[in-house]
Formats: sequence, C-alpha cells, structure tokens
Amino acid sequence: MSGVENPHAGKGSSVLLDIGGDVGALVVEMPATLEGQEIELRGLHHHVGHSHGHGHGHLPHVGVVPRAAPDGEIIHSAVFFEVPQGSYELYVRPSEPVQLTVEVAGGAVTYANWSGPEG
Repeated sequence: MSGVENPHAGKGSSVLLDIGGDVGALVVEMPATLEGQEIELRGLHHHVGHSHGHGHGHLPHVGVVPRAAPDGEIIHSAVFFEVPQGSYELYVRPSEPVQLTVEVAGGAVTYANWSGPEG
C-alpha cells in the first residue's frame, strides 16, 4: 500500500447544496492560476429581510479549490452556498476590480465562468 493519498483530499470534496424558495447557490468555474485565492460576493441590491447570521458589513467569500469532475478532470471552482436570489458582483479579495456579474435564481444552482456567465 502506497503512503501517497489523494493530494486534493479535503480541498475539493463533494458539495451538498441546500437550496429552495428564494435561496440558490452559485458555482463559478475559475482559472487554475487563482487556486487558493479568496473570491468575494457582493450584492448589487439590498435584500430585504435577508438574515443568514452574517453581521452587517460581512460579505461572503470562498476559496478557489480544485475539484474532481465526474470524468476525473480537475476543475477549479468557487462555490457559494445559501445565496439569496439577486444580482451579484464577484472579485478577488480584498478589493480587486469586479471580474464577473451574475444573477442568482432562487431554488436553483447558477453556474458561471470567471471569464463570463454561462447559459
């Protein structure tokens, strides 16, 4: 038995998304060169009544990690959980220029590519 384990273990494991109603999720395919960077999600409109335990001034951010696709290909991505439906801007933290604008639908997973949204 080899002492070498999956080098991606714990970095890009499977993801379970809890969506429904006006809450969706966002999966963004990222360039491999951004692995380890933090991507921040900023709403373009105030979400009335939104409360997911985030304090005022807190913007959700996630790391770019490699994940194995069903065909075994490694795809780098940023996955945002429990995103209220609406329009959002994404950028590399702390405040680099906005790289992507997306519209997240409630009750669905929205897929986008860092170079632009996908249909």
